[in-house]
Amino acid sequence: MIGMSRRSARRDDQVVLRADQVDAFDGPGDELVTGEAVALDLRPTGFVLRVAGALIDYVAYALVLVGLIVLVVLLNDRGVVDDAVAQALYVSSIVVCLIGLPTVVETATHGRSLGKLVTGARIVRADGGAIGLRHALTRSLVGLLEIVFTTGGLAVVVALLDRSTRRLGDLMAGTYSRNERVPQTGRVVVQVPPHLGGWAGVADVARLPDALARRVASFLQQAPAMAPASRARVAADLATEVTPFVSPVPQADPESLLAAVSAVRREREAVALAREAAVLARLEPALTGTVPGFPTR
Repeated sequence: MIGMSRRSARRDDQVVLRADQVDAFDGPGDELVTGEAVALDLRPTGFVLRVAGALIDYVAYALVLVGLIVLVVLLNDRGVVDDAVAQALYVSSIVVCLIGLPTVVETATHGRSLGKLVTGARIVRADGGAIGLRHALTRSLVGLLEIVFTTGGLAVVVALLDRSTRRLGDLMAGTYSRNERVPQTGRVVVQVPPHLGGWAGVADVARLPDALARRVASFLQQAPAMAPASRARVAADLATEVTPFVSPVPQADPESLLAAVSAVRREREAVALAREAAVLARLEPALTGTVPGFPTR
């Protein structure tokens, strides 16, 4: 049985990756997979946006630093603090503004700072979770070297060499800059073609295998953007695989057949779910109620 399952899975993989369908279903090969084999859809922030966000952040930190230095100078001029204390305050201001402030901001906002808020980015862990104090502190300490001491040169070089535009601080902290302003694409909702309306009322459409159903749904979503030749070829191949689950088979073009089958299955499954919800609603008093006089614990 295990051998048969492996062979069937292997056949499904071969069907999905046929040469004439690669251009239609080719996805990004840089997705992150967790230990539970879950693929995370992490959209990295572009290089230009990362540079713009870093500039905004460090300009803000520099303004705060200038304000603290001016305050220390005024206190020193008025004799409130002597030169030794003023020197210590200068160093403390630099540490607070370039290390402490970025750490506190990113920790408190879970990866959002002023620059990231403007560019629509967020710093997250490599598994997609929110960063903590350790991640923010590591990024700030390494950022002092790669952004401040090298005027951003080291960070730019590392980000250009990394496919996900991570700088050295991200690599050492295990973090990732995620773009949260991705435009939402509309989903195509297929309907039964008008010339197949009569067929849909009497057709017997069995449940499609999960792999085949996913490929049909992907094709119907991507069909408008496909080349006409590839669109017709993929539709014909999918229709050939769908035909054994349909009775009677309508006299229609392959793409219309796929749209009709998908719409019929969606509508009938929606009706089945609505009936199940209605039955559960009628049974809810019996399922949640208690026998009169029985104590509630």
